[in-house]
Amino acid sequence: MDKLFIILQQLLPQHGLSALMHKLARIEAPWFKNFVINSFVKSFRVNMSEALEPDPEAYESFNAFFTRVLRDDARPLEKGRTTLACPVDGTVSQAGVISNSELFQAKGKSFNLSALLGSEQHDAQFEGGHYTTIYLSPKDYHRIHFPIGGTLTSMIHVPGDLYSVNPTTVGAVDELFARNERVVAFFDTPAGPMAMVIVGAIFVSSIETVWHGEVTPPRHNQIRRWEMTDKKLKFKKNEEMARFNMGSTIVLLFGKDKVKWAKKLIPGESVQRGQVIGKITK
Repeated sequence: MDKLFIILQQLLPQHGLSALMHKLARIEAPWFKNFVINSFVKSFRVNMSEALEPDPEAYESFNAFFTRVLRDDARPLEKGRTTLACPVDGTVSQAGVISNSELFQAKGKSFNLSALLGSEQHDAQFEGGHYTTIYLSPKDYHRIHFPIGGTLTSMIHVPGDLYSVNPTTVGAVDELFARNERVVAFFDTPAGPMAMVIVGAIFVSSIETVWHGEVTPPRHNQIRRWEMTDKKLKFKKNEEMARFNMGSTIVLLFGKDKVKWAKKLIPGESVQRGQVIGKITK
């Protein structure tokens, strides 16, 4: 069945379905959006008591519901100067060390650092460093926050496939996170260089950042780069960084000997935005 699921994804028009989802998720007709939102809440057991707006029918569209804001007290936020705060709600897929420019994916599969980041330009900064991959399920909160304060230096959009990023696909598709469409943002931080990779997936209708807005769509066939050093865009720990309009996965990377992951940051562990996932070591 797993193999059949992968073959089906290969046959489906991944980008076409995601473009359709982009339109459907923004329909504001009450009869449509209320039915979809209420069905989603029931099917995935979404905890609406955490939301700033707990009434599912108060959202103007499914996308507004999906990217809902949480109450200020819904997540205790780690504010220590030497700690790293979890950037998302989700499930840890992997956490480890980048070795020989390879990051472990699952079930004996790995993916290449330069392929993930869109070029070899930043390889030296992250070789031997720490990374973690966190999967956001449909029921999760889908805004992404800064684990540490920093200054944006550049951003890359890498076009690619749109496979599902659920555990079944992650364990079956080679170099999945380096194949799917993604947005990579680089920062200078008190822990040295940091990269946050926002990985798209099938039905992920768009990825947007707080400084750029929607990066995708529209779809592009070439890698796009933005140098941001002159912009001097500084962000504080726990501030919003980006959001998935429909969900997927993030990969967080730091340089060698710069951070140490918390012992509880292990595959399969549920995490929430703002909790401690590690600390700065230098």
